Amino acid sequence: MFESIAFYVFSVLTLVSFWVVVRTNNILYALGALALGMILISGFFFLLDAEFLGVVQIMVYTGAIVVLYAFGMMFFDMQKEVIEHYQHKAILWFLCIVVVIVLVVTLGNQEIPVFVSSLATSNVVPDTKELAHALFRDYIVAFEAAAIMLLMAMIAGVATGLQKVYMFKEDKSDSKTEHKGDDK
Repeated sequence: MFESIAFYVFSVLTLVSFWVVVRTNNILYALGALALGMILISGFFFLLDAEFLGVVQIMVYTGAIVVLYAFGMMFFDMQKEVIEHYQHKAILWFLCIVVVIVLVVTLGNQEIPVFVSSLATSNVVPDTKELAHALFRDYIVAFEAAAIMLLMAMIAGVATGLQKVYMFKEDKSDSKTEHKGDDK
C-alpha cells in the first residue's frame, strides 16, 4: 500500500514540477523545478528497487541541471525582475481540483494499487558489473556518441555565453564614450 501511495505522489509531483518548467518565465525557477523533477524520477527507481539507477539519475541528471543553474546565474540578468502572470487562473484551479479528485478516487479504489504493486515485483537483481560490461561492450558507440554530443553542447554553451559577455562589454564601452562626448 505504501508503494502505491508513493507512486501516485511521485507521479503528481513530477508532472507538476515539469509543468512549472514549461510555464514559468524565470530561468532559475525553471531549472529548480527541472532538478526537482529529476529527483522525483529517481524516486520511481528507488520504489522499483533499482537503487543504482536512482543514484545515477540523481548524480548525472540533477548534477547537470545544477551546472545549467550556474550557467543561468552567470549569463542571465537576474537584477531584472521577471513578473510571472497567468492569464487563465481558472484553468489552473480546475486542473488542481481534477488532480485532487483523481487522487482521491484512485487511492480509494483497491484494484489499481494492487496492479501497481504487482508491477514492482521482480526477481532479477541487477549487477553493477554486468551493467558496466553491457554499457562499455555492447553500447560503446552510443556511449561515445552521447559523450561527444554533450561535449559539443558544452562548447556551444560556453561560446554563446562568451559572445554575450563580449557584446555586453562593447555596449558598456559605447555608453561610456557617449557620456564623455556629452560632458564637452
